[in-house]
Amino acid sequence: MIKNRILGFFILGFLMTNVTLVSSTAFAEPVESTFQLASILQSNMVIQQGKDFKLWGKSKPGSQVSVFVSWSDGSSESESDLNGDWQISLPVPKVGIGDFKLQTLTISHEEGEVVLENILIGEVWVCSGQSNMDMEMKAIPPWLEGVVDYENEIAAAEYPNIRFIKIEKNFTKDPLNETKGTWNQVSPTTAGDLSGVAYYFARNLQEKLKIPVGLVISSYGGSAIQAWMSKEALAEDEVLNINYLEPYDQSPESEESLEGIETLEQLFEILTRPSLLYNAMIHPLKKLSIRGFLWYQGESNKNEAQYYTRLNKVLIENWRKDFDQGNLPFYFVQMTPYNWEESDPDADYYAKFRESQEKVLKVTPNVGMAVTMDIGEVNNIHPRNKKDVGLRLSRIALNLTYGKNETQYLGPKFDSFLIVKNRIEVTFEPQSVGSGLSTNDGEPPKHFFIAGDDEVFYPALAEISGDKVILWSEKVKNPSMVRYAFTNYPITNFQNREGLPATPFRTDDKEN
Repeated sequence: MIKNRILGFFILGFLMTNVTLVSSTAFAEPVESTFQLASILQSNMVIQQGKDFKLWGKSKPGSQVSVFVSWSDGSSESESDLNGDWQISLPVPKVGIGDFKLQTLTISHEEGEVVLENILIGEVWVCSGQSNMDMEMKAIPPWLEGVVDYENEIAAAEYPNIRFIKIEKNFTKDPLNETKGTWNQVSPTTAGDLSGVAYYFARNLQEKLKIPVGLVISSYGGSAIQAWMSKEALAEDEVLNINYLEPYDQSPESEESLEGIETLEQLFEILTRPSLLYNAMIHPLKKLSIRGFLWYQGESNKNEAQYYTRLNKVLIENWRKDFDQGNLPFYFVQMTPYNWEESDPDADYYAKFRESQEKVLKVTPNVGMAVTMDIGEVNNIHPRNKKDVGLRLSRIALNLTYGKNETQYLGPKFDSFLIVKNRIEVTFEPQSVGSGLSTNDGEPPKHFFIAGDDEVFYPALAEISGDKVILWSEKVKNPSMVRYAFTNYPITNFQNREGLPATPFRTDDKEN
C-alpha cells in the first residue's frame, strides 16, 4: 500500500520543505497596546459580494476599533473583549456586470490604522482536496509536468481581477484561528503557482459573469478526507467515530509530536490522521464570507468506498456549519481513471469508489459532480488536462449557483433500460442528454458491458440511436444487466454534443 501511495503522491517530496509547524495558539499572545488583524484579511483580496463581511483580530482589551470602507459612508465600531478579541461585521453590496472598481478598507485603532488597498468585491470560492487540486499550472520536474501547454497558458494569464491566496500547508492537533498566505493578482508572474483546476474554474466564471473572482486554495497532496474534518463532526457520527476517530485517539500516534518528520512515509501517515488539516487549514477560514467550495480528493481513500459517501456528507455538513452561511454550494470532482500500476483491466475497486462519490449527490443538497472519465491518463495520477476539470466545475456553478440555465453542466446520466429480445436499450435522464448523444472520436461508444442471469459481464457492442444507446453481445443471449465504465481506468469516449462525458453506472449490486 505504501508503494502505491508513494507512486500516487510523490508530489509531496517537494512539499516537505514547505511544511511549517505552527503553534496551536490561535493568535500570538497579545502584547500590551499591540493591534493585530487576522492575516487572511489583506490588500489585493476579493470580498464576497452580497453578504456581511467579517473583520477580526486582537487588540488591547477594552480598546476601540473602527472600520471605514470606500463602498459606503460612515464607520463601524467594536470594542475588544477581555481576551483582546474584536470583530466587526460589515454589509457588502452586490456588484454589477463589469464592476471592477477598486475598494479601500481602513481599520483605525488606538495605535494608528491599517489600510487595505486594491480590494475587489466579487465571488469567493474555497478550493480544497489533495494533489490534483493542489497541482499548479507550472511544471515541477521531475514530479509534475504542468498543465497542458503550461508555458503559453501562463504567459497569457493576465487576469488582474482574479485574485488568489494559497493557505500555508500545515497540520496541528488543536484548531487554529490564524493561518498564513498572501493574496495575489493572477498574472504571468503569479499564475504558475496557482492550482490549475482553480485557475480554469475562475477564468471561465469571470468571463461568463464579468465580475471579480477570488480563490482560497487550501489543499495538501496525499491527504485523506478524514484529515479535513473536525473531531466534533467525526465524533457525532457513530460509524465514523468507531472507524476513524476512536482508533486514532486510542493509538500511540495521537500522543506523538508532529515535529521532526524525516520520511515521506511519516508524512503520508500524518496526512491520514483525523482533523489535523482541518485544524490548521480550514478552521482558520471559517469567518470568511464565501460563495462555496470546490473539492478534488479521493485517491488516499480509494479503498474505503464503503465509508466515503458518509465521510463526504459529514465533511460538507461540517464545513457548512462552521462557515455559517447556509447550505453553501459544494462541487466536487469524481476521480479520474488511473491504473494504480496494477494493469488489471477487470479491477473495479476504484469504480466502486467513484460510485460512492456519486451517491453524495443523493444524500445532501446543493452539491454537484464533475465527471472526468474521458480526460485521465492511465499511467499518470496527476493528469495534465486540468482545463476541462476547471471548466466542468464552472459549468456546474454557472447553472446551479448563478442561474445560467442555458449552461449545460451534465453529461449523459443513466435513467433506465429496456430489454428487447437479445438487446438492451439504455436511456438517459433528459436534462443530461443536452443537444444529443455522441462520442468524442466518431467511434461507437466504448466500455459498455452486459450480462445475463449468470452475472458474467462481457464487452458489449454499442450504437447510439437518437437519445438511446443500444447494446448487444453474441456471448449474452438473454441480457439482464448493464455496466458502463465500471472498472478502474477506462478512458471513455461517450458524451453529449456539449462535450460532457457520461457518468459511470451499473444496474447490478454485485459485490465481486
